[in-house]
Order: sequence, then structure tokens, then C-alpha cells
Amino acid sequence: MAAFVPRIRYFRDETDVSWPSRQNVLVPIDFSDESFRAVDTALEMVPSPERLLVLHVLAELSPVEPGELWQALNDDTRRQHVADSLAQRFSTPPYAGCRIEVRFGDPGHEITECARQQQCDLIVISSHGRRGIRRLLIGSVAERVVRLAECPVLVLRD
Repeated sequence: MAAFVPRIRYFRDETDVSWPSRQNVLVPIDFSDESFRAVDTALEMVPSPERLLVLHVLAELSPVEPGELWQALNDDTRRQHVADSLAQRFSTPPYAGCRIEVRFGDPGHEITECARQQQCDLIVISSHGRRGIRRLLIGSVAERVVRLAECPVLVLRD
């Protein structure tokens, strides 16, 4: 019986990575500096900004939230506010043409579902590097995406 020998490839730098196809790349945004740097990294991997999909996932409001109770907030206004903010942020020439999408729900599931629906070849996601009790309480979206995604996932850490 032959022993299993894992194949490990070490990369010297990001230019040494040979992805099979980078026609559609998804970058989840949480409005952190790390996530905006992930957009810059992904932009270098695609042939044009039109191949880049920027996604933000909003939490669903509970029916007992004050904004929901007083009808001051609704999903349409929240979605529009985030879409306008991202469109303004990505209106400059290097980003012009990138696609923006806003969804509601659990971030890990929505990111992987969006990647599947849009037939993305790669997900580029930033990780905040939480450890210990904070990671246990908050969880790791990047870890969930790695587990659930059907395409390769590039996790960026500072």
C-alpha cells in the first residue's frame, strides 16, 4: 500500500502564482482597509476591471430593530446607500467598470453563493486575523468562505 505524499508548492511572491483562469474574480468588501487592499490585489489579477465583482453583504434587520419598527430603515434604502458609497469609491480610473453587488444574509454563505451564480474563478478575501475568544465569538468569514467555496480562494492577511 503506497503512502500518501502531499504535494506542496511554495511561492516566492505573488507573481509566481499560476491560477488556471482569472476571468471573473469576486472580492467581498466589509469597508475595512484590508478589504479595499484586496480589491487592489484582485485588480492586478484580472484582464480588465469589468471582470472584477465587488460584493458587500448586509446583515438582515430584526423586526424589533428601532429603524425597522419606525419604518425609518428598509432593505432598499440600505442597499442603495451601500451601492452608492461603493460606486463613489470605485469611480476612479483604475476601478472604472468593476461590478458592484449588495446582498443580505450570512456573509460566508452569500459570498460563496454569489461566486457560484456569477461563475467566478477566484475569490480574493481579506482576513482580519482574529484569534482566541474574539474569533470564537465573532467567527471567521474568510474561514467559512474557504470551506464553502467551489472555486479557489485567496486569503490575504497583513
